Amino acid sequence: MVEFRARWSTLAAGIDAATPADRDRAVDALRAFAILGVVLGHWLVTALTARDGALSTTSPLAHMPWLAPVSWVFQTLSVFFLVGGHVAARGYTSARERGLSYGAWAGQRLGRLFRPVAAVLVLWGVVAGGMLIGGAEFDTVRSLVKLVLSPLWFLLVFAALTAATPLVARIGPLWPLAVVAAVDVWRFGFHGPEWIGWVNVAAGWLVPFTLGAAWSRGAFARRGRALLLLGAGVLATAALILWGGYPASMVGVPGAAVSNLNPPTLAAVAFGLAQCGLAVLVREPLARAMRRPKAWAKVALVNLSAMTVFLWHQTAMMAVTALGLLVSADLPGLHTVPDSAGWIAARLLWLPVFAAALSICWAAFRVHEQAARRPKPSSAARTAAVPRPRTDPAREITHV
Repeated sequence: MVEFRARWSTLAAGIDAATPADRDRAVDALRAFAILGVVLGHWLVTALTARDGALSTTSPLAHMPWLAPVSWVFQTLSVFFLVGGHVAARGYTSARERGLSYGAWAGQRLGRLFRPVAAVLVLWGVVAGGMLIGGAEFDTVRSLVKLVLSPLWFLLVFAALTAATPLVARIGPLWPLAVVAAVDVWRFGFHGPEWIGWVNVAAGWLVPFTLGAAWSRGAFARRGRALLLLGAGVLATAALILWGGYPASMVGVPGAAVSNLNPPTLAAVAFGLAQCGLAVLVREPLARAMRRPKAWAKVALVNLSAMTVFLWHQTAMMAVTALGLLVSADLPGLHTVPDSAGWIAARLLWLPVFAAALSICWAAFRVHEQAARRPKPSSAARTAAVPRPRTDPAREITHV
């Protein structure tokens, strides 16, 4: 244990020393928080129940609606888009100052997103095909593949907004917010077609993205604006849930008539505004905390593998669930119906097992994300290239 602590201290010190002085560590901490919130949220509100050897998807929120406040803690996508808009706007401005073309800048940023995705799609294409050939029920395969692919939708939206940064960075958040409100009024107030709601997939996440871009330009230099954002978001969310007929859960619930997330509703966007206001307010305390090498090292390491963690966390949970089927009885918190406090207690005990499975996935597939982060060498560098040892985290941190 003493040796482990010594090595960790050395690694943390190296990461701290390798971090550029102008790096906004608080923003990285917010990104790490958003990713881990999504991961823990999925592990807590997604359940695979076993019946006659087949698996089907359900949620404790469907059986215990009083758990809705849990979704308020772990639905952190607005923070992710806030940080994304902030980083994209700053990055594009920096690229222009360095004379980097839009195509080169966009290629670098989108490459970091999509290269790790390819590994997930290839593996699950093989697994799904093998399961069907092996006689697995189609509904089981569909449930598993849906769990893997459904979180990827937001990456497509995020990539589109990132690519459009030069166009959307100067848009005020009130414009997409007005679109979300208009769509919901048409949808729910005038019984418009359901498909119109999907307009909010772009408009809804454009709200925090443009807030992040405004943040990069100093829009929240005064705390009063962030406090106003937080207060208005909380009041609007409460009013929409209590009197507007919107569901209390901020994630989708199987069987529910309306989902706040698929597509995003005005309630989800208002809730996101409150989250964004809170994120801006905690920036300074986070910045102070991130001055400690060990605290910063943890955040930096999460950011180095953020995409790997996000892309494989559902696979880790499903792998544990599938292996549990080898036991003759249904395992509480893993295969049983999530309809009691006992299930919650059992599921909490499974979280370290999911994390262990995720660490195996991380060790196997992080190379795809790290390769996407490394800058391409120039032609002269390639000509004079010599074998180099594997890049260590302390050096990789400069490319987070």
